[in-house]
Amino acid sequence: MPREEALAYWFAPAHEVFVADTGGEILGTYYLRENQSAGADMANCGYMTAPAATGLGVARAVCADSIARAKEREFRAMRFNFVVATNEHAVLLWQSFGFDTVERLPNAFQHPKLGAVDALVMHRAL
Repeated sequence: MPREEALAYWFAPAHEVFVADTGGEILGTYYLRENQSAGADMANCGYMTAPAATGLGVARAVCADSIARAKEREFRAMRFNFVVATNEHAVLLWQSFGFDTVERLPNAFQHPKLGAVDALVMHRAL
């Protein structure tokens, strides 16, 4: 995805965007929005962690923050619509926060090294 397209998506009007930083260096970011397929009472998030921040607990911190903010906004649940099944670290992290896999999408993602791999829809009540 070209940079301009990625920025336009990330900062879409429906996305509330947050960053995790230290000393002005951005370590990660996420957006919080209504889940487009489930209605106004269900939240959805997208997350990114800087490669240099891998293993520092950034993903855990932004997930915890996103759950707290979703509760503040009175969402009843949170759903991740597309978690690449081979991203074991993300799957285990989301499971540690109480997310369950509610659907498996066979061969839904074209991985650059592994070819077609499954994606997961993950959900938890708030």
